[in-house]
Amino acid sequence: MYFIEFNISLTLFSKLAVIFTVPNLNNLLMKLSNYLPALALIALLSFSCSTDSIEEEKIDALTSNYAPEAKTIEIEILELLNNHRISKGLSALGNMSPIKAQAYNHTDYMVEKNEMSHDNFYLRSSTLKNNEGAITVGENVAFAYSSAESVVNAWINSDSHRENIEGDFTNFDVSAEKNADGKWFFTNIFIKK
Repeated sequence: MYFIEFNISLTLFSKLAVIFTVPNLNNLLMKLSNYLPALALIALLSFSCSTDSIEEEKIDALTSNYAPEAKTIEIEILELLNNHRISKGLSALGNMSPIKAQAYNHTDYMVEKNEMSHDNFYLRSSTLKNNEGAITVGENVAFAYSSAESVVNAWINSDSHRENIEGDFTNFDVSAEKNADGKWFFTNIFIKK
């Protein structure tokens, strides 16, 4: 494709050369066109684009299976969420290490960016669907709450977050990590198997 475009350009330049009667331009352009494939090959081999490898590294970091040991605040959050579900006549959810790993990866990502977000949710969801048999995945995030009770109350008082808490899920887990200022970031992921 590049060679065709170059040949079209050569034809255009050749016609311009005739119009402006520039001596030897035609010969120069023909000589350059003979070397163009070799120059293009050298350029392709000399430069490397690492976008794909960077993306793969990011994906690997975001989908790591590492799940740290549960912190006290995380255990309290899970208990409070299950207590709320039971009070509504819903079944308690079981926690799962692979969900914890995805929650931890995202919380760590938010701490690193120092910003609360649902960035890369599709990737977490796909990982849990492909590797853990999840049919549905939901997620709640939060920032700067100082206790399990305060973050759970905030989620329960929010319609969209409460929908996940009271949703048709079978398993869940949570991650809580502090940023450099000592403020908590939270990721709570729910799945239905």
